[in-house]
Amino acid sequence: MQKGLIHLYIGDGKGKTTAAVGLSVRARGSGLRVVFAQFLKGRASGEQQPLETLGVTVLWHMSSQKFVFSMTDEERKICRTEQAACLQEAADAGKKADLLVLDEVFGALSCGMLEKDAVLALLKNKPAGLEAVLTGRDPAPEFLALADYISEVQCTRHPYEKGVTARRGIEY
Repeated sequence: MQKGLIHLYIGDGKGKTTAAVGLSVRARGSGLRVVFAQFLKGRASGEQQPLETLGVTVLWHMSSQKFVFSMTDEERKICRTEQAACLQEAADAGKKADLLVLDEVFGALSCGMLEKDAVLALLKNKPAGLEAVLTGRDPAPEFLALADYISEVQCTRHPYEKGVTARRGIEY
């Protein structure tokens, strides 16, 4: 690819990570080098092992299984350090990749676990041929302005509304 484009998979619906995984599988199946960085994941998710089996580099750092709003100040500090390290690893690995996914990066930004300027700098300074995918809810206007693709996933109905919690293999 001569020019790597920027994709945003955003919105309140289920399927943003799934879309990023699908694109990663397609890219890897075409021989591209793929890095898939996941933010705010407190445990391994179902896509990690299959992606690694395909030769995708999967990055994630999270020592706590708590949601950020439930963390102590010390746990938040540790989480910020871990998320910044994951972003730096992704930036470094992206220099030798064809596709870089920053999964749930907008969630990490919205809860203060990543700095907006650091993510924007990664995008503005990425190698020319690097395709980048960012997922999550409510991206800042600066990200919308940089994007070449914006796909919005809208929730019309979700079983959580009926008390059904996240299920392994479906939601994570």
